[in-house]
Amino acid sequence: MNSADQGAGPDRAARYTARVHAERAQLLSALDDLPGHQRHVLTDLLSFNAGTHYGTAHGFGRVRTLDEYRRAVPIQTYADLEPWIERSAAGEANVLTADRPAVFFTSSGSTGAHKKIPVTPRFMRTTFFPFYYAAWAPLLTHFPELLQRPDTVLNLKHDPLSAPPTTSSGKPHVGASQVNFGDTFGEPLSAEPGTVDTAWAELPVPVDARDHLEKAYLRLRLAVTGDVRCVIGINPAMVAALPHQLRLWWPRIVKEIRDGTLGGHPHGSPDPLRAAELEALADRFGTVRPAHVWPRLRALFCWTTGLATLYLPRLREEFGAGVSVLPAPVAASEGPVAVALDRHSSAGSPVATACVYEFVDADDDLTPDAPTLTPQDLEPGRDYHVVFSHVGGLYRYAVGDVVRVVDRTGGVPRLAYAGRATRSDHAGERLRDAQVTRALAGALDAGGLELRNVATRVDTTGGTGRYVFAVSPAGSPWHDDETAAFGARLDEGLARESAGYRAARADGRLAAPTTLRLPADAFLRDWQDTVAGGVRPTQVKDRLFRQDPAQWERLVGRDAMAPGPPAREESL
Repeated sequence: MNSADQGAGPDRAARYTARVHAERAQLLSALDDLPGHQRHVLTDLLSFNAGTHYGTAHGFGRVRTLDEYRRAVPIQTYADLEPWIERSAAGEANVLTADRPAVFFTSSGSTGAHKKIPVTPRFMRTTFFPFYYAAWAPLLTHFPELLQRPDTVLNLKHDPLSAPPTTSSGKPHVGASQVNFGDTFGEPLSAEPGTVDTAWAELPVPVDARDHLEKAYLRLRLAVTGDVRCVIGINPAMVAALPHQLRLWWPRIVKEIRDGTLGGHPHGSPDPLRAAELEALADRFGTVRPAHVWPRLRALFCWTTGLATLYLPRLREEFGAGVSVLPAPVAASEGPVAVALDRHSSAGSPVATACVYEFVDADDDLTPDAPTLTPQDLEPGRDYHVVFSHVGGLYRYAVGDVVRVVDRTGGVPRLAYAGRATRSDHAGERLRDAQVTRALAGALDAGGLELRNVATRVDTTGGTGRYVFAVSPAGSPWHDDETAAFGARLDEGLARESAGYRAARADGRLAAPTTLRLPADAFLRDWQDTVAGGVRPTQVKDRLFRQDPAQWERLVGRDAMAPGPPAREESL
């Protein structure tokens, strides 16, 4: 019996729930002495990895304090650590860590290449699993019935592989959602909700591992016959795509249920009664929504900040009245930043026992020698770059995310993901995701407007650059005068958010922005096309700044918009 099997059994739900609540309790307790735990994490990672090639090169054996650590190790990006990581991925021992990586998590870099994030047993035990379990505590506390039946949770990110890609040394190079933590790390309870004894957890018919759309279809086809109460997506773009896919694939789903097939293969028994019920839903409501198929849906679990703040309120309607949206952790493949330990709608607490956390004001450049702040130094209402270190071999690592301090509780800041750290800087405006998102939210609220998604790029066709905002309106269509008012307010909001933008507009280095109204499903079809091109759904995330001409044309071009109305561009 393997370790994953040991996590099964009739009392698994009770044991899993107990583990989740125990990990949350430990993380809550650690927040009572956040500085002390941060010192312990630093001491542990330095002593454990002092004898590695990296530790020797940076004098880990002589470092005792955070200030000494700052002087010994510069702030680093993936590109800085990549030569060390590649040595480890090739099989060399003792490079970044004293224990060998068992897996390399994949993560999309800014160039589109897949990073290799080393994942060691000690990292999993001390850094990953505590936050990984605790993240589910708010969901299981308020919706304990989700573990009582195998067909209540549709986990969109679960994507097991029978033959995963590997590094040159033969170690799996996969996404976190593709790893069996029970087999790989001896963690029998690690299978998360929606991945145990569920009809759609491991697909029962053959499908190409790279055909991500077909895999999504097959899971949805199986889930339509279940009693789904919760949808887990982590990436909110995946959750937003689900209603679109349900409508897109509806005729095929109903036919396969009637015929007793799955992806064209025999599966189960023909069920004409259920097929007739589903057809009746379409006849009654016209547009089929997840709320119609699964009337007892109660919760969504995904990131709730960034661009998602602009479309989640309307998206919730697709899933049913009163559906709760609980925030996924602020985390990346490289490590955790914060996890919600209560039902706060967006923010979580630092994972005190996992990483050494440092922060840099988001308006400052993140240089190798940039002065950093500790969690205790952070101010509510401000944005910060995240830099973390952990025993798994990432040292003073700039993860590329910006967080916003929502508030402080018990003297500890609560952090929400605000956006990527990437700036758009055509004429000195230095705009960040978070600034543009806040300006968009203000302009939408002031005009009573809603949207399904938005992206922007700088257009230099007329000589002076200007931002073009492509928007997919939600609700009733935007009238010309509403769009013009929205643009004017957006221009004002950007000026309030960014001194650089305000100056660039004042001296004519930037012209007034324009708006491009797209069909309601333009972003959904663009997402679908990207996945069809071979990108895993978990990695197709909302992207505000889209300067690449080909990507932009695919989103806004005439072919991409058919059969909707032509896009209209208005000067604002």
